[in-house]
Amino acid sequence: MSEPSVQNVIIAGMSKTVTNYDYAMSELEALVEANNMHAALRIDQGLEKPNPATYFGKGKVVEIKEMGKANDLNIMIINADLTPSQVRNLETETGLQIIDRTGLILEIFGNRARSKEAKLQVKIAQLQYQLPRLRTSMANRLDQQAGAAAGGGGGYTNRGSGETQIELNRRTIQDRISHAKHELKELDKDEEVRRAQRDKAGLPNVALVGYTNAGKSTTMNGLVRLFGKGEDKQVFEKDMLFATLDTSIRQLTFPDNKQLLLSDTVGFVSNLPHNLINAFRSTLSEAANADLLIQVIDYSDPHYKEMMATTETTLKAIGVHDVPMIYAYNKADLTEATYPNLQDDQLIYAAKDEKSLQLLTKIIKEKVFKNYVTTTLLIPFSDGDVVAYLNDHANILKTDYLADGTQLKVELTAVDAQRYAHYEVTPA
Repeated sequence: MSEPSVQNVIIAGMSKTVTNYDYAMSELEALVEANNMHAALRIDQGLEKPNPATYFGKGKVVEIKEMGKANDLNIMIINADLTPSQVRNLETETGLQIIDRTGLILEIFGNRARSKEAKLQVKIAQLQYQLPRLRTSMANRLDQQAGAAAGGGGGYTNRGSGETQIELNRRTIQDRISHAKHELKELDKDEEVRRAQRDKAGLPNVALVGYTNAGKSTTMNGLVRLFGKGEDKQVFEKDMLFATLDTSIRQLTFPDNKQLLLSDTVGFVSNLPHNLINAFRSTLSEAANADLLIQVIDYSDPHYKEMMATTETTLKAIGVHDVPMIYAYNKADLTEATYPNLQDDQLIYAAKDEKSLQLLTKIIKEKVFKNYVTTTLLIPFSDGDVVAYLNDHANILKTDYLADGTQLKVELTAVDAQRYAHYEVTPA
């Protein structure tokens, strides 16, 4: 199946209303590319504040119209969230389809959603976005369709019919939102059961977070390749924004039998639409419930500090507080930096480099397994199943076969230490 053709578009913004404007526009261009479009033309305006009617000033609106015609472009994407009336007025005066920043991100998420949960989350955000943007003209067209379906006639020509139809459309959208939220709630219940089962197992949870396309999925795939189970699948990775929207969870088992759960969460972008943050709150809860966060950062991007700020802001928005964090500066192979290099909780590394992954593993283990218990257990020969379990799930430091059983010096989780406390002895 062939890839759909790339559509050329105009991108536009207002330089004096945005901090670090050039970075914001480069991010918009990357989002445009992620939506299978190409920014063929960029238009900037330096007004101190937007025009309440058309966002851009009157002269700029005329320029946009002329440049659109001259370059045979039909779509303009604006680096701001516009009011419904601004979109409507701009479309009328320029003859272009207008997409604001939130609309663009929602389109990308709509195209990328794969799991039922992600599709429902995006659907809710899209419907909430559409709700205040219902138009009388759209309602009138629906009225006419309804009249034709009823056999024609002029029963839908009175002035109030459009307003009535808008109310009907609004109720329809609200019903669809309620239905989608109900479906999502049922899926959330299933996920809560799975999370409870994981918590019961007592395994630490480590979550990869960060700006989209920083290399979280590549990092996860590298760790799964080294320490995952044979049947564990690699997660999807591609060099583009929002390559995947689904949270993936994999179990890692290290040579010393220590185990943890590693999750790869949806990536962030600056000014992520509020509706999307709310819709994806359950998915992002893996980060909120984690024992350790690894913030993956694209060290090769000159704007990586802004991306880190975006990540911190989004984590606060979803209620993540006081979770220990490792700062993992990825893609060092695309810079002049020496890697892997670890200082305190900051790692400079390359996700496709095994030495880097081993060093990342070392710091992860130091953080999440620091509460492991080292003890000595004397297990009767009749309880061989306990010995077998510990051989598979704990780090056996020493084994002695005594007259009354197997004595193990063992490093194990606090949960297992409590479970097998009645075998504990003081070594001679």
